[in-house]
Amino acid sequence: MSVETGTGFDVRLEHVSKRYRSVLALDDLSLEVRRGEFLCLLGPSGGGKTTVLRLVAGLAEPTSGALYIRGRDVTAVPIHRRDVAMVFQNYALFPHMTVYQNVAFGLEMRGLDGPRVRARVEAALELIRLTGLERRFPHQLSGGQQQRVALARCLVVEPAVLLLDEPLGALDRQLRESMQVELKLLQRRLGVTTILVTHDQEEALAMADRIAVINHGRLEQIASPREIYERPRTRFVATFIGVTNVLEGKVGEVGAAEVVVLASGGVTVSAATDRRWSVGDPVVLSLRPDRIRIARCSAPAGVNSLSGRVRNIAYLGDRIRYYVEVDASGTPIIVHAPATQADGPGGVVGVNERVHLSWDPGAVLLLEDSSSEEQRAARDGGTAWNSDSRDGRS
Repeated sequence: MSVETGTGFDVRLEHVSKRYRSVLALDDLSLEVRRGEFLCLLGPSGGGKTTVLRLVAGLAEPTSGALYIRGRDVTAVPIHRRDVAMVFQNYALFPHMTVYQNVAFGLEMRGLDGPRVRARVEAALELIRLTGLERRFPHQLSGGQQQRVALARCLVVEPAVLLLDEPLGALDRQLRESMQVELKLLQRRLGVTTILVTHDQEEALAMADRIAVINHGRLEQIASPREIYERPRTRFVATFIGVTNVLEGKVGEVGAAEVVVLASGGVTVSAATDRRWSVGDPVVLSLRPDRIRIARCSAPAGVNSLSGRVRNIAYLGDRIRYYVEVDASGTPIIVHAPATQADGPGGVVGVNERVHLSWDPGAVLLLEDSSSEEQRAARDGGTAWNSDSRDGRS
């Protein structure tokens, strides 16, 4: 079983908008999915990611804009003529059919003869390691096995694009993580262009070649997992992916490769940047907890340096999370330190102890501030978030 790979784009959305009555589900969204790529659509519930998947599948039509699959305009083409296959969150297996019959169904609908159907079904079941379970019914399978059957039913028809609507959501954590690895290895082996919808950040980071973060029907950013995490473009992306500290302020000084920001609460921050800024420009700063150093001390505060008091501590296995209240302003700062640090000379910093925080200019990110929901609602003339109803899924 093989799927064509190479260069170019298998899926392209051009200025696509989708309205469900007064609800604007997608707002002028443009997106390209490379051939053979594993793309994750990530975002909050109601953000618009499932709407994108439904449009690509042909389960809905855009209100405006165009959609292409392998260069062909499929904006108004029905689902059975799109060369796509979709795995749903609940797998949607036929309960009265055996494993073999479920996997063979799509081939039989396409008119393939018996020997060809049998050969391709056997190959698909071997690929997903379900050989020997052909005569079982869905209720006789575990959740992981049902997921594999749903996947085999899609792969056996050799689609140009594989669509996955949170297919691992019903699995327990350990099985879910195991299936993430299996699914990614299978996708890489076949080279099939795959679009996965998820709201699980770790799942997207672990599986995707690129992540498209969608919020309020708009594309916030599309990039590799590492770039999404380390170089988020907007405030929303920075706060949605992982944990970060956000400060607002204004540019106080501009240097050749750094700016000094006077942040809220009297905090002075030096940040490395390659963008041109002017004194007085409003900025939003993001500082990841793992980029901050913490130590017992009474060191004076200064640029990229704060003093405060630990208000709470959380043990997270591989790391310790400190909640620090900054002196005077009371600004809360989250700090992550390796759990092994507790065994070092300084020992464990305790609750209510005074600490000193510091970080390098390169650890600070200067972000774009996304529009608020209220602003977008006013602009769109209606509700800016998506309904979770049948007619307005996210």
